[in-house]
Amino acid sequence: MTGSPETRTVFVVEDDRKIAAVLRDYLIAGGHAPRLFHEGGAVIAAVRDDPPSAVILDLSLPGMDGIAICRGLRGFSDVPILMLTARVDEADRLAGLDTGADDYVCKPFSASEVMARVNAMIRRSEGRVTQDQAIGRPYAIDLPGQRVAWRGQWLALSPAEFTIAATMMKQPGRVFSRDQLLDRLAERGDDRSDRAIDSHMKNIRKKVASVDRAAACFVSVYGVGYRFDP
Repeated sequence: MTGSPETRTVFVVEDDRKIAAVLRDYLIAGGHAPRLFHEGGAVIAAVRDDPPSAVILDLSLPGMDGIAICRGLRGFSDVPILMLTARVDEADRLAGLDTGADDYVCKPFSASEVMARVNAMIRRSEGRVTQDQAIGRPYAIDLPGQRVAWRGQWLALSPAEFTIAATMMKQPGRVFSRDQLLDRLAERGDDRSDRAIDSHMKNIRKKVASVDRAAACFVSVYGVGYRFDP
């Protein structure tokens, strides 16, 4: 499984362009691929479409603020979030953590410290994937990165395919009806037709088989739905 630093994308959500530029330069020097946002409106959709390895998120933003963005992200993603705040009130910092941020740094800050904290968050999140492999499973679910690995190789799943695969992989042996899987897709705003579920399942099976031809783990249960049986 590849995980070299240059492949890790980090979103920087900061309306102060000078601060954003400094963080961008430090991220590039650290081997990361930064993507900058100067307001919060597009961040949640961007994380859905192209999940990063971490998010550096300013608390005070025009339009949608950091608390609202963090709350929205935690509705579907475990991506590591580092909150930046100029506020000194403890209640403001705790609000970020209570909403789901993993860590916070107060402004003015050291860019080196921010990088150290971001790298620590990424290591912790990647450790969850490593743990799955260490206990002998042929598969691993990387929730922060919104991706799934089979036999050590990341599968090229669409967002909808990831949602279905991860939902089932987290509960091996459970039978999921089409309606239950459709409900999960509805949370993302994806196609809600029965035919869409069957099409996504066909694609998931194909992509697993491209890595392991002997795998037949997404099983049809006649008249009910599907079961993940590794």
